[in-house]
Amino acid sequence: MRCPACRQLGTFEPLGVPDVFFAGTSYSAGQRRCPSPSCHTHVFVVLNQSSGQLAASYPPEIIDFDSANVPEPVVAALEEAITCHANACYVAAAMMVRKTLEELCGDRGAAGANLKERLKALGGKVVLPQELLDGLDDLRLLGNDATHFDSQVYNKVGREEVELGVEFTKEVLKGVYQMSWSSGPAARPSSATRVTVFSRVKATGAWRATSEGRVASAPALRR
Repeated sequence: MRCPACRQLGTFEPLGVPDVFFAGTSYSAGQRRCPSPSCHTHVFVVLNQSSGQLAASYPPEIIDFDSANVPEPVVAALEEAITCHANACYVAAAMMVRKTLEELCGDRGAAGANLKERLKALGGKVVLPQELLDGLDDLRLLGNDATHFDSQVYNKVGREEVELGVEFTKEVLKGVYQMSWSSGPAARPSSATRVTVFSRVKATGAWRATSEGRVASAPALRR
């Protein structure tokens, strides 16, 4: 698992305290620590003995995010989204993804009467592959769904939708602050880019992220 403190992946070590097995279930609970000698963060875990998978952990595992060269207000918004996601507060996480876009537009001087117009203006302020620019408005819709309290889709903003939104936002920030793109017609995301297309598929009403030919689908957000 990924350490919630140092954010490094590793095989967490037992602390010498026997795990507790829950009678009549395939679950057990125990204590582990980060294997990094400079960290050793103490984590409580729930394990599914049947599948051998981690069922839950506290502090929770969080999505990794490289904040190098990203302005503090943008970092703060996305890290709050990631924290909300880790604690299963998915609607709040989607709202903070939207706030991240607001902060990005503000940092780059992209003006407009609303976020839709500001994101359109952002295209003239930054150099990004067209796939990322096209996906920004779809990402706005995810946050828009989360903020509409009377919407039928309000409660359908869940873990998978937010994970796709966070991963796509990370790629946008990487493109804006951490990478140099060619401005020519052949400009494409590098092979290291995990998410190259994040689109709203109107025919099926599903969010989709494409990563080098692999498609991960999430439940429909709108009908």
